Amino acid sequence: MSSELLNVSLGQYAERVRAALADAEQNEVVARIWNSDASLWSSDESQKKIISNSLGWLTTPERMRAATGELHEFARSVAQEFSQVLVCGMGGSSLCPEVLAKTFGPQAGFPQLFVLDSTDPDFIAALRKQLDITRCLFVIASKSGTTTEPLCFYKYWFDQVAQHSSNPGASFVLITDPGSPLLEEAREKNFRRVFLNQADIGGRYSALSHFGMVAAALMGLDVDRLLGSARAMAKACGPEVPIGKNPGALLGAAIGECAKAGRDKLTLVTAPNIETLGLWIEQLVAESTGKEGKGILPVCDEPLGPPEVYFVDRLFVSVADSDQIELSKLKQAGHPVVRRRLPDVYDLGGEFFLWEFATAVAGWRLGINPFDQPNVQESKDATKKLLQVFIEQGELPEQDVVAAAEGLTIFASDRVRASLSSNNPFDVLRAHLASAAPGDYFAFLVYVEETAAMDVALRALRLTLRDRTRCATTAGYGPRFLHSTGQLHKGGPDTGIFIQITAPDEFDLAVPGEPYSFSILKEAQALGDFEALSSRGRRAIRVDLGPNAVAGMHKLEELMSRC
Repeated sequence: MSSELLNVSLGQYAERVRAALADAEQNEVVARIWNSDASLWSSDESQKKIISNSLGWLTTPERMRAATGELHEFARSVAQEFSQVLVCGMGGSSLCPEVLAKTFGPQAGFPQLFVLDSTDPDFIAALRKQLDITRCLFVIASKSGTTTEPLCFYKYWFDQVAQHSSNPGASFVLITDPGSPLLEEAREKNFRRVFLNQADIGGRYSALSHFGMVAAALMGLDVDRLLGSARAMAKACGPEVPIGKNPGALLGAAIGECAKAGRDKLTLVTAPNIETLGLWIEQLVAESTGKEGKGILPVCDEPLGPPEVYFVDRLFVSVADSDQIELSKLKQAGHPVVRRRLPDVYDLGGEFFLWEFATAVAGWRLGINPFDQPNVQESKDATKKLLQVFIEQGELPEQDVVAAAEGLTIFASDRVRASLSSNNPFDVLRAHLASAAPGDYFAFLVYVEETAAMDVALRALRLTLRDRTRCATTAGYGPRFLHSTGQLHKGGPDTGIFIQITAPDEFDLAVPGEPYSFSILKEAQALGDFEALSSRGRRAIRVDLGPNAVAGMHKLEELMSRC
């Protein structure tokens, strides 16, 4: 069962997926998607209204064709004045630029592209050292214009530029929706340029819109070529294509039906040159499907292991320029496998569209609305409430310590705390890990500076847990993951075992015009996230690593390896 663009080996699940495709054909699912028929996903009128205003991504590759000349012209003018571009966003507004920057790298004659989607002050301070403020163009990307993180980024960088320029607005570009409150700010501050995006696109479906393509143009990529790849994929996913040959329908049916059969850990294996694509797919799939107690958990950046380290809850999907990724042993062991060949990195345009379409199909198969994100707002509200507490009381609430020793301090959610019989860190960790059952997953929620050393330590922890328990593992840096897997953590099935990681910041930075700093903002986001998990009865602990975060991670790994 394969199309020209997908090689699908589903083993015992093949019949289920064939039946799902037959059902899709009978119910005209592909045609109804293209006709923007909201009733495909929900009969509730309020949900249908949300869905109807979220399907603009279907026509974005074609609609953006008219904007490419303008984008390239703007990029050429920017290249004459600036040597760096910093995209400041969160979630869907920043992940596509991140993929493009890491995949393509600097282009001759164009500025180097950086992306900021972290409120960690150590990360921001390190980034500040890399930037030449007088030669950097700042792109503020926010669909609503009200998201806390991009607003704080804007305030910080505008203040930095204003210290070196009498016209700081000339170093700023805004990408937002019509009606955004940032539009007035951009006019008053004389921004260099404002790009209005299609309002009928959700953030995680916006890669091929201005949110992704402005960054592509500014770093010197061929936007026409990226969009051409997307248009070709859109045609391949069209209603006139036989359902079994339609790559979007086939991939969506495979991941949706496998999830219904218990294979809900979508394990992404990408070639090294496109490894950040996994982060983008992770957000799209997790935030779209993780609700109503259902969900597909994308697992990315987890190195491949032998068949014996996996439960029967995995679906493996590889994306590479050839068959270089060895999956035959997994297939022989009965794991379903999907291969997607990407011969040219410019085919990323088509890859974005393919996964958007497949996610829409998977949402239909799961019986959920893939275009809302009710539990993302939950964490945002918790953060705002905590910041108000800080403003009124001058400090954030403190959690009760359940264990402390050897530099580590451990806190626990209500559910975990009620089950503890010891205040020894080793016993707490052992009890937490012992709660894992087949089909569960471990999620590291990391609120420390993202560095190469921390990445290595995280990977070691993940492999330790996977190899000892056979459970899937994920890791995300906060607050980025709050806008992606955070939805699945709260709205998806109760199969997550959460380990929040925190540490004191080495530096702190003021947020101009606000009574709190970046350190306080990040702490409020971590506390709000933990509070949301606890209120939903999730299994969660927080481990504070102490002043030396990497050393604390090694200590945590040493303890976990003995559990």
